[in-house]
Amino acid sequence: LGQPLIGHSARVTSVAFSPDGHTLASGSGDDTVILWDVVTGQPLGPPLTGHTNMVNSVAFSPDGQTLASASSDDTVILWDVALGRPLGPPLTGHTGDVNSVAFSPDGKTVASGSTDGTIILWNVMPAHQPLGRPLIGHAAPIMDVAFSPEGEAIASASNDQTIILWDVTTGQSLGPPLTGHSGDVNTVAFSPD
Repeated sequence: LGQPLIGHSARVTSVAFSPDGHTLASGSGDDTVILWDVVTGQPLGPPLTGHTNMVNSVAFSPDGQTLASASSDDTVILWDVALGRPLGPPLTGHTGDVNSVAFSPDGKTVASGSTDGTIILWNVMPAHQPLGRPLIGHAAPIMDVAFSPEGEAIASASNDQTIILWDVTTGQSLGPPLTGHSGDVNTVAFSPD
């Protein structure tokens, strides 16, 4: 559909469409996020700067008003999409690269997965604070996190060759890890139902 979107100065690591399909967000090894107009293929303003290392994952909130970006600077930044600026300081708590970020279906919670082997659930508004303790269960870096469609569970994929399903309310695992892979599990997704 037209020409490639060119604007980053390093590899593109993650892309996500806004819920209305009008905007595409891209995260890059150049430490920035670019918001693109899907119709014109042009950037919507200058790159979003604030991370000090590569951006590994981007995700829109369900209402499309907020973007979360996860970075190898060990932080998550929540962005006001319309204004193109951070909604407060970076979210800190991980001790390793943040590889994945996902919004809950109601948009009130963000989950982040890190090479430190933990998942942190963040309260989006108003406090931007962790919700309870980090979820710990993997023996290796977490590469991806995903909320179930009803928002009651999270799945995490790890380099320990497993997937863990978590109860969002209790922070406990829903049974033993799912095993069967003989290598790193890099991504995970729920079916719509």
